[in-house]
Amino acid sequence: MNNKLFQSIRQAIRQIGRNRAMVFASLFSITAILLILGLFLLLLVNVNNMSQGVKSTFDQVQVNLKDTTTRDEASAMMEQFEAMEEIESVVYQSKETALANWKHKWGDNADLLDRLPTNPLPNAIILKLVDVKYAKDVVERARAMAGVEKIAYSQDTVDKLISITNGIQIVALVLIAFLLVVSVIVVSNTIKLTVLSREREITIMKYIGATNWYIRGPFLMEGIFLGLIAAIISGVLVSLLYHYIVTSFGLDFMLIMSTGLVREKFMITNLAVVFVSMGISIGAVGSIISMRRFLDTK
Repeated sequence: MNNKLFQSIRQAIRQIGRNRAMVFASLFSITAILLILGLFLLLLVNVNNMSQGVKSTFDQVQVNLKDTTTRDEASAMMEQFEAMEEIESVVYQSKETALANWKHKWGDNADLLDRLPTNPLPNAIILKLVDVKYAKDVVERARAMAGVEKIAYSQDTVDKLISITNGIQIVALVLIAFLLVVSVIVVSNTIKLTVLSREREITIMKYIGATNWYIRGPFLMEGIFLGLIAAIISGVLVSLLYHYIVTSFGLDFMLIMSTGLVREKFMITNLAVVFVSMGISIGAVGSIISMRRFLDTK
């Protein structure tokens, strides 16, 4: 078994060496496709992360306080909120606590927040609602209180954002499926050309008693090698790109969206697994499709 495997690997390497121009074109095509796939995966995961972050705030109203509002005044406001039946719980959040929470969300990228010259976050009172249907009434009553700077809640905006993120997820999934099919076709066509170029040799091998799998082995390994090499190249490029995005724009994204990008270490580790799995699968499936069409008739 091991001898047959090693022989298939050696033969696959020879085939790759003989068809360098064809192999280079295939690698370029598959790598480009996997790069696009990787970008859509980055978008899909981060959009989903943002969507989950927004959903988690559905039943909360954040009452941002003016800088001049004292702790005693905030306590008096909290007593008024606690007396409301529409509110389940009331929590005071200092600006230091808010910044610490942000750093916890960012995990490995928390050091980016150290670039801030000052803490831009306000002291706030976090109201957890019994039901989101009470949000409008609670917001109106909170807005009328002295010492309130801004109310951080907008149901219409949240609904629109969820609708947009769901649409992005659907489009990304459709495009990912389409690109996977295209990449399989690319590998399949590459193997077809190799099979056709060795048609006479394959026919002779069949006459002398070579089994189908003996003939198929090198082609299968060739497809796997092509997919794996393309996966490694594209995976490294996408990882470098994500590192650049996190370090260059992660802080701005956090300030605008109030939620961080997915942690770089987590993303890159999982991308490596996904890319290698996709590369090997694409290569193997593409080879199998090609061999079923051409070798079964030999």
